[in-house]
Amino acid sequence: MTELSSETIHASCVAIGDAAVLIEGKSGAGKSDLALRLIDRGARLVSDDYTIVTRQHGVLLARAPVNLSGKIEVRGIGIVAMEPVADVAVRLIVAIDDAPPRMPERGQRRRFAGVDIAEIALAALEPSAPIKVELALLQPPDAAR
Repeated sequence: MTELSSETIHASCVAIGDAAVLIEGKSGAGKSDLALRLIDRGARLVSDDYTIVTRQHGVLLARAPVNLSGKIEVRGIGIVAMEPVADVAVRLIVAIDDAPPRMPERGQRRRFAGVDIAEIALAALEPSAPIKVELALLQPPDAAR
């Protein structure tokens, strides 16, 4: 029997290689902007603004709600169509924070649909934010973040 649990979260999501990154923050905090800059660096759109996460066989998978699939809001331009990917394993959540800690505690994690996911806090609009996301994905799960 397949173990399923899902929830919809207020987060954008991109896939970097075979890993999904959730980008969580208040409206206007820079979720779509950070997602767009990651896409410019080779990431693929999973979902913009809201993401459905589903636990399946102990893995958290991300996909867009049907009405948002393949769409991203680009501030100043409007809604732009992009080819989305779905059912990508979530490995990281980025919590947008205007003043993230300089030296965060080791192994920060958050639970979604019963699965613990590594978490980092970033200022989304900093020029280095996309690079920091990519570097965080390269770290072992319990490394200092």
